Amino acid sequence: MEFTAEIRKATEPIYKKISKAVPEIEWPSHAPYIYEINKLKKEKNAVILAHNYQTPEIYHGISDFSADSLALAVEAAKTKADIIVMCGVHFMAETAKLMSPNKKVLLPDMTAGCSLSSSITGEDVRNLKRKYPGVPVVSYVNTSADVKSETDVCCTSANAVKIVNSLGVRKVIFLPDDYLAKYVASQTDVEIISWKGTCEVHEQFNDEEINEIRKSNPGIKVIAHPECPPDVIQASDFTGSTSGMIKYVKDNQPEKVMMVTECSMSDNVQVDNPNVKFIRPCNLCPHMKKITLPKILDCLQNETNEIVMSKKVIEKARKSVERMTKIGR
Repeated sequence: MEFTAEIRKATEPIYKKISKAVPEIEWPSHAPYIYEINKLKKEKNAVILAHNYQTPEIYHGISDFSADSLALAVEAAKTKADIIVMCGVHFMAETAKLMSPNKKVLLPDMTAGCSLSSSITGEDVRNLKRKYPGVPVVSYVNTSADVKSETDVCCTSANAVKIVNSLGVRKVIFLPDDYLAKYVASQTDVEIISWKGTCEVHEQFNDEEINEIRKSNPGIKVIAHPECPPDVIQASDFTGSTSGMIKYVKDNQPEKVMMVTECSMSDNVQVDNPNVKFIRPCNLCPHMKKITLPKILDCLQNETNEIVMSKKVIEKARKSVERMTKIGR
């Protein structure tokens, strides 16, 4: 697409904001798509959701809401938009559909998956419930609608401990992230029955890497996502969800920080915290990176890749998410 003078002028404020995260040589290839997407979403009464792991040109360039997956779905449900475009992965688009069953939900690339979500099925949950009768099931929001429909209550990484404690039981089945389950177990007296799912991004980190970075960067603050292995959490200064990590940086303004999570998040958070130096351990999510500006434009133009689920699945799966929202973050 051509980078015209009109497009340059219209997108200049966006580039000025993200210039430290996006090289100037790349902007002529991004700007025409940003211009067309922002124009088209108004014409079609669409909202664009961008997860924290999206690249800066998407996160800051075209999104109406940028946050973690649950917050995106909740915010989109409040709007009067006819179309929701989820710049994230498949389970996130499904969650958005659960929260907005009467809206058209689109995913720019239907193959954008998640190692956690794909590690477990609804049948797996049914088998666990047969093995542990009467034990409530808590499922991470990073699961399919099929799994959510077999779940008593969902949770996020931000409220997982609160959700587990709120049930008032001695034992819960916690799915599917084994590392998040271990973190929750360390923060509660409730017995946790876990599943062996892991995030392919967070499981790559290790404490040796963190300790080496500390040696090279005296005084650095290391903040980790609870999907990381226990040795990484132990070696970190703070553990929290993506929203919790963003708040930590905003509130504390450390001189240097290492965010132990997906690489693009550091780029996005730096835009809003220019005085903080980010040391980037670059582990990229291959699924998140399937979402690109050309795919977003094509998806919105043609209204393709719609998330379609049966009314029965939507109603059943939605209950577990609604129970979570009532308990709160």
